[in-house]
Amino acid sequence: MTPLKLRFALLVTGPCYGTQSAADAYRFACAVIAQGHVISHVFFYQDGVHNANQMVQPAADEADLQQAWVEFATLHHITLDVCVAAALRRGICDQASADHATQAQWNVAAPFCMTGLGQLATAALTADRVVQF
Repeated sequence: MTPLKLRFALLVTGPCYGTQSAADAYRFACAVIAQGHVISHVFFYQDGVHNANQMVQPAADEADLQQAWVEFATLHHITLDVCVAAALRRGICDQASADHATQAQWNVAAPFCMTGLGQLATAALTADRVVQF
């Protein structure tokens, strides 16, 4: 008998530094994949949008959580969704948002993708489990 494969959606509301929640979400995501389950969505909301900021520069002796998310998503072909409204309020923007606001720079790292709350609703409807960090 083969074990049941579950589809997980993760909701990350904590920043990459200052709280433990984003690091816990990352470790949980790695464990889910290691157990043979699937991560359908990772959605960054509220202060969690800071995980998408490519300008984060951790100290040399600290883990680079932002880069860890990038590598995880690339390796496992997972989109990292970022709430556009929460991000813009916190100074996080992609190229399209920067162009729209006539700003010269942006700071969202690929493969993070600016999306709306509709993507979170889709994640909740299509996943077997939604886990918030």
